[in-house]
Amino acid sequence: MSAQRDDSRIDGAEVVVIGGGSGGAVVAGRLAEAGVSVVLVEAGPDYGHIDEGRWPAEILGADLIATTHDWGYTSGPVPGRDEPWTWERARILGGCSAHNGAIAAVGHHSDYDAWNLPGWDTATLRPLFASALERMRVRTYTRAEAGPFHDRCLDAAVSAGWPVNTTTFASDLCDLDAGDNFGLEPVNVFEGIRWNTAFAYLDPVRSTGRLQIVDHTLVDRVTGGAGDGPVIIHAIRHGQPLTITADRAVLAAGVYGTPAILQRSGIGPADALRALGITPVVDLSTVGANLHDHPMINASRALAPELQRWLTEAAAAGFVPEEQTLGKARSSLATDGIYDMHVFPVCSSTQTQLTRGRALVEVACVTPRSRGTVLVTGPDPEAHPRIDHGYLSDPEGHDWQVLRDGLEQAEEFLSQPALRAILIDEPPGDRSEAAIRRGVLHYYHPVGTAAMGLDPATSVCDPTGRVHGAERLVVADAALFPTIPRANTNIPAVVVGERIAQFLLGDPQG
Repeated sequence: MSAQRDDSRIDGAEVVVIGGGSGGAVVAGRLAEAGVSVVLVEAGPDYGHIDEGRWPAEILGADLIATTHDWGYTSGPVPGRDEPWTWERARILGGCSAHNGAIAAVGHHSDYDAWNLPGWDTATLRPLFASALERMRVRTYTRAEAGPFHDRCLDAAVSAGWPVNTTTFASDLCDLDAGDNFGLEPVNVFEGIRWNTAFAYLDPVRSTGRLQIVDHTLVDRVTGGAGDGPVIIHAIRHGQPLTITADRAVLAAGVYGTPAILQRSGIGPADALRALGITPVVDLSTVGANLHDHPMINASRALAPELQRWLTEAAAAGFVPEEQTLGKARSSLATDGIYDMHVFPVCSSTQTQLTRGRALVEVACVTPRSRGTVLVTGPDPEAHPRIDHGYLSDPEGHDWQVLRDGLEQAEEFLSQPALRAILIDEPPGDRSEAAIRRGVLHYYHPVGTAAMGLDPATSVCDPTGRVHGAERLVVADAALFPTIPRANTNIPAVVVGERIAQFLLGDPQG
């Protein structure tokens, strides 16, 4: 790359990508493959090529969700809740693909067709999903790999009457046309390693000379996104200011980070920004709006001593993830005939704070109608934005009612003979509206805060990811989703990176 660099400045790149996570690493890798000079800016560390052996064991090991390298986003005290929400987001190259549960899912074709945006129909996206699944080394657990709890969950699903492929016992989470199903999860796990986007998309181009990775760098704001002249990224690295110039900037800082950078850049709701001491540049009230996630609740049982012993023995013998099976199901509100819930068991051999020696059956509403917001608290890039997901706030009560139906199915699942034999029998939990609202959790799938659309009054970006009013700024992460797919969002975020890279390379048809 021809970039000239001193301690405070990087110039000469064609594209700067802000954020090296599930979307940003894909864009940077694909552009560098195509011969574009790219500077990739990441707030967390870059541990180098996987073959260098410097990645932390917790990030590599896919048996548990990693807890290091987290941004520390939290709701603060919430009325009516015993504990605040924490919204885990990874501050590391590879982003959330480097610390998540590694479940690979694509959603239903109707999710993307419902966006009704040119270039985002399912027919166009199918080859990109196929490419993403291959690059991320997605495979499905076999029954021989199922731990002692999840092996019995398969039998419980059969006796409960769930649709199960009794030949392979595999889930069809990576089939865009599939309906209800219960089975072993497809995962981006390769030889026990959580295969993240840094390994899949950046390692192949590290030696080309077209990719410069600048880690431990917090982006404050961007100027020059409209009109002629370079785009200028104002950042902080190791406590010192750093300026990066490029022809175009791609924002992939995540569903919380991307709108925060836009707002600090003066792109957002003008009155709100002005009140926070930020000079408005583009009055775009939609920036930070439309935040949504899959709300979640669970039913649980204590582990019988025999199951705890089996789990301990299995963990000593090898790789036993706490999540291995997942079901797609319909609530009474699923009037379109398509699943609207994920129902999945969780059981840990290590008795983490999450499980505390209990088996859980988690229920998530994957068609949420509630919406929230992200808004910075001022111009300080070190200050976290104010995050309000608005869980279960939809006026019709759709979301909590889906969770209520899911809890009923979860209790039925836990009562199946295969599980009753290894769990402590307990009365069903409280399924009242008050209890669900008090105990609602999240599924780690925030989206929508820089949504695509045709109308600037209702969206942040056009269907090619360009920010309305600042067209040389492009968004390439899950913030672009107008509505959330019925899926764990990592693979869909990778596909967003693939699609935005195509647009940037001038190939709108892929």
